[in-house]
Amino acid sequence: MATHVLRTAPRRRIRLDEHLPVDHRLSKFYRVGAGLMGLVLLAFGILGLIDKVGFFDTGGDTVAGLNTNGALSVLSICVGLLLFVGMVIGGNVASTLNMILGVLFILSGFVNLALLDTGFNFLAFRIQNVLFSFVVGVMLMFFGMYGRVGSALPHDNPYWRSRHPEQAAREQRLRARAGVGARALPGAKADPAPPGAAAGHMGDGHGPVGDGRSTR
Repeated sequence: MATHVLRTAPRRRIRLDEHLPVDHRLSKFYRVGAGLMGLVLLAFGILGLIDKVGFFDTGGDTVAGLNTNGALSVLSICVGLLLFVGMVIGGNVASTLNMILGVLFILSGFVNLALLDTGFNFLAFRIQNVLFSFVVGVMLMFFGMYGRVGSALPHDNPYWRSRHPEQAAREQRLRARAGVGARALPGAKADPAPPGAAAGHMGDGHGPVGDGRSTR
């Protein structure tokens, strides 16, 4: 009895090559996104610590229109520093980190929304904090998914190339052949002869046509 073995192609690890224009542009976008959001969270956390609010004070204090306490300030600083690490590394690491933290911020918004006005609101969240968590989460997901998730990615996109290796290799061969053909077109005609060479061949073997003197 014949058995059919299904073999799946090994997943290729995507690594952005910043020497390529598209890869460099994507990596720069991920770096900028991680750096901006990290700066916002870091500033919020530092301002919260300056006010010297209690670590688990549920009453909290207001910083830039958001409620905070010591625990939320420290957590914001830690996440901000983590985003700065992603900014320094860049590439696929920054993209993945942005997406993961974006999902966590959205989940945090839902969880803390359920804990409002309860004794378990240890991060002193208010409705404005919930909205801020949603906004930061969506922004981080946008910065992480840009150029990575979608049905209409360009074929020079590194993530598209990784998901369609056979088609990408075939298109690369076609482009290489087209480039060779384009370089060969100007050389299709015979190369021009050096000055005087054609005239010498057209003469009587002793010199150019019409020249009565022989060459010596």
